[in-house]
Order: sequence, then C-alpha cells, then structure tokens
Amino acid sequence: MENLFTAADREAMLVRLAALQPESPRKWGTMTLPQMLAHCSVGFQYPLGEKTVVRPLIFTLLAPLAKHRALGPKALGRNGPTGRDFVIRDQRDFAVERQRLQDYLLRFCAEGRGGVNNRPHAFFGPLTGDEWGRLMFKHLDHHLRQFGA
Repeated sequence: MENLFTAADREAMLVRLAALQPESPRKWGTMTLPQMLAHCSVGFQYPLGEKTVVRPLIFTLLAPLAKHRALGPKALGRNGPTGRDFVIRDQRDFAVERQRLQDYLLRFCAEGRGGVNNRPHAFFGPLTGDEWGRLMFKHLDHHLRQFGA
C-alpha cells in the first residue's frame, strides 16, 4: 500500500502537487483549491507535533471501527466529515499554500516513521509511523484527485 515514507510514493505525490494550477477545476466538495491546500497542511501539523489533540470519549469508542477502513486499500470517499480544525473558510493564496504544503510534506518525510510514531491523530488517536505515512498519503491523494491531479 502507498505510503509517504516510501521514496517512489513521496516523489509521485510531489509531482502531482506541482501539476496543480490555480485554474485546476474542483470535481467535488466546496473548498477552493487554495483552501484545500491549507486544509491538507493542517493535517501535517498533528504528526509533526505542532497541534495537539483533545479527543472526545465518543471518538475513542468509534475510532477503532473506522481506522481499519481508513487505512485499508480503498481510496477515501468523497464529501466525508471534516474536523473543525481542518475547515478553512478564509481566502488563501494558491502559490503560498502549495509551497507550504510541499514544505510540510517534505518535513513530515524527513521526520521518518520514528519521528511521528505514536503521535495522536485528531480522530484515531495514536498512530504508528507506518499508519501516519499511509493515512497522509491517502488524505493527499483524495484531495489531489478532487482537483484533477
């Protein structure tokens, strides 16, 4: 399965990110392209330790049921729920947000599996480094497909 900690998967993701253009059309959802890029950057802030998590008890109970599916081979579905911290409402600059996301992606990969191991996810709780690499690949893939990349 794809994983950002695998060199070929990481490079393919960087090529797709670079292929985005300000006029890339949205295929589903409501975020603009710059908002999507900012949204994806927020996702990297958790495994990198820039944001911390306070998980409601209900998440602790429901997460094991959803974790297997989220980390499985199927792509993430369209129009799924988005955590409050991940919602970007203000207008953003495309070039700034694409560069910021690329920087986060590279920093995440430089940390390696060991650097993000057992860092808590906002919904799933602590993830292994391998799980983080897989989940972040799937999240980026989902949103890049949303804009045709």
